[in-house]
Amino acid sequence: MGTTISLDLADDLPPERLHELADEVFAWMRAVDARFSTYQTDSEVCRFDRGEVLLSEASPDLRFVLEACADLWGATDGFFDAYATGRLDPSGFVKGWAAQVASDRLLAAGAANHFVNAGGDVRVRGLSPSREPWRVGIQHPWDPMAACLVLAGTDLAVATSGVYERGRHVVDPRRGAPASGLRSVTVVGTDLGVADAYATAALAMGATGLGWLDRLDGHTHAVITDDARQYYSADLPLTG
Repeated sequence: MGTTISLDLADDLPPERLHELADEVFAWMRAVDARFSTYQTDSEVCRFDRGEVLLSEASPDLRFVLEACADLWGATDGFFDAYATGRLDPSGFVKGWAAQVASDRLLAAGAANHFVNAGGDVRVRGLSPSREPWRVGIQHPWDPMAACLVLAGTDLAVATSGVYERGRHVVDPRRGAPASGLRSVTVVGTDLGVADAYATAALAMGATGLGWLDRLDGHTHAVITDDARQYYSADLPLTG
């Protein structure tokens, strides 16, 4: 997916079991990359986009992602659009969803205290190795070595969509042009795939995304505009 994946397992389990769990997470993320990469011409998502794979022939994972993207298109009034660039690209959901699945599997396997980071989209559960709530830094959009905000919690899905690393890659589907107005959007919820898609949608909306985020049930947010103004929910789980 053109990004890095990091994992912190904080349960007191035998080292060999921790290594096994970590290997399973990274194997899953590599499998997702092979299936959904828009950079690999032989990936299933690219072959589906070219019509070489029919929906009836698609894998269960691809069918699930396509259905989720359709639902999210409706939930965001069309601003989350997997076809916004003119070809199928569900990356704005897939990265967060893949990390969420990894977290769900860790929880089911008895690793209830963990931190999964998929290129800045983060799912945390339980407590850190210091037995404190996990701390999640939100990258400063003009200083890659700094955090503009730090969140803390024991059950957070934190997704950020921005223009500071890949440029204006998010397209406003209404105009068919790169989105503008917002430099960084972070959405916090409990499902990382949904939070990822909502952050992408709000970035695509531009300045009107602020009001949309304010009305979004079950989620909090932090936004930085192109002119360096910062807005965030009153109940965002900030820490000092």
